[in-house]
Order: sequence, then C-alpha cells, then structure tokens
Amino acid sequence: MEKSTITLTRRIQLLIDLPANEQKEMWEKLYRYQNRCFRAANLIVSHLYVQEMIKDFFYLTEDIQYKLADVNKNEMGMFTKSKTHTTARMIFDRFKGEVTTDILGSLNHTIQSTFSKNKVDYWQGTKSLRNFKKDIPIPLPVKCTTKMRYDAEKKAFCFNMFAIPVKTYLGRDFSDKRLIMERLLKAEIKLCTSQIQLKAGKIYWLAVFEFEKEQQLLKPEIIAEASLSLEHPIVANANNVRINIGSKEEFLYRRLAIQASQKRIQNGIAYA
Repeated sequence: MEKSTITLTRRIQLLIDLPANEQKEMWEKLYRYQNRCFRAANLIVSHLYVQEMIKDFFYLTEDIQYKLADVNKNEMGMFTKSKTHTTARMIFDRFKGEVTTDILGSLNHTIQSTFSKNKVDYWQGTKSLRNFKKDIPIPLPVKCTTKMRYDAEKKAFCFNMFAIPVKTYLGRDFSDKRLIMERLLKAEIKLCTSQIQLKAGKIYWLAVFEFEKEQQLLKPEIIAEASLSLEHPIVANANNVRINIGSKEEFLYRRLAIQASQKRIQNGIAYA
C-alpha cells in the first residue's frame, strides 16, 4: 500500500556564496535563465492552444490530419513524435546552449499539466489563455540542487543550484524553515522540484518538500480548552496540563508584519 504524503512549500531567501567581484556573472546567468523561461513558457502555451483548437479550424481542407497523436502510432496522427515531446523538442532546439534542458523539461511538464486541466475552459471560451510575465519563476529540478549541507562558520544552509554556490538567509525565523532544512539533511523529508524567484534584486527559493502524513490518534475522552493571553497567543489546558503556544514577541512581530502589508496594499490600490 502506498504511503500517504503531503507537500509543503516554503519561501526562503538565498544569497550567492561568492566574493562580490564574482557575483555579477552569476546574476547574469540567473537573469538569462529567467528570460528564456519567460519566452519558452509563452511559446509552449501558444503551441498547445493551436494543437488543441486545430480541429475547430473548419476552413482547412479535408485531407488535413487533426488527431493529436504520433503518426507512427496512429495513421490519423499529425505529429512526428508524441504530443508531450512536440513542445519539448521545439524549446530545446530554440534555446539550445542558453539554458539547461533540465529547466526547460521541467517547465514544459508543468505547463502541459496546467493546460490539460484548463483546456475545456479554453475550448468553451470561459477562460483566457494564460500569459506569462518576465518575472516568471525559474524551475529548479532536484538534480540541479547539489552539495546540500550546513556550514557552522556561516551559520547557514549551503548548496549549489545550477552550479552556483548559494546559502540561506533565514533572518529572524519564527516559522519552521530551519527545522525543515535540518530534517532535509537527515533525509527525514524529501525535496521536490522547486522554483527560484528573482525579485527586487533578491533571490527567493520556493522550496517544495514532501513528507509522510503523521497518523494522529485522537482520544475522544480528552478535551483541550484554548484561551487567549497577553503573554502567549494561545494557552491550552488539557488533563491539568498547561501548554503555551507561541510567544509575545512572535505574536507582535507577525501582527506588525500583517499591518504593514495591509497598509502597502491600501496605498497601492488607491488609484486602481
């Protein structure tokens, strides 16, 4: 029986782990990858749309084959290869040498999956075709993440992505990011295909982790009571045991962060 698992995504800031005079080349590499992903994504979705809608092009001659299949496997097929490989081959040939095939392959797989889920809405005209922007995240396959370790001197988790040495910057981490990274190094959880986001001169790792679901055996006879407190966000009482959840500092930090975010949104939509 297959084990039930869940996935978890965490946004972690990364710093290029190189001297300042060597970082320019790495930044150029990342921005080149982002640009090629942006162009490739729009090409893929455009080709998929034409492939899916070609049977509605009633003005084509009757001898046009319109079955979306490999002609070697189906006599009515219009492709020289499988449907998945059509867009993959197209972007591989166009961006050969400019970006790794691992990135393009992962991007193609993601867009194909998303398109398949929405193609009925596209056909009915209830949803418009997605348009990818220049700040598109870069896919980060697991095989492109190497040498994962914790550096005690730098007090950071370090690894290589696309052969670029980087280190994590957790700052005042009040979440579970450090714990998750520690569990990853111990092989207690699994790293999946993730993404790299370039935003405002910073690098963010949208890391996706997979781990087994914990089976929680609940006891109906035990009742826990939760109440709010000034010193702790939540105070729980169960079986004459008092449990404090969170701290005053963490609560205030998160509240101020939410207030600041709300103020930025209000300022941003003033003239929208």
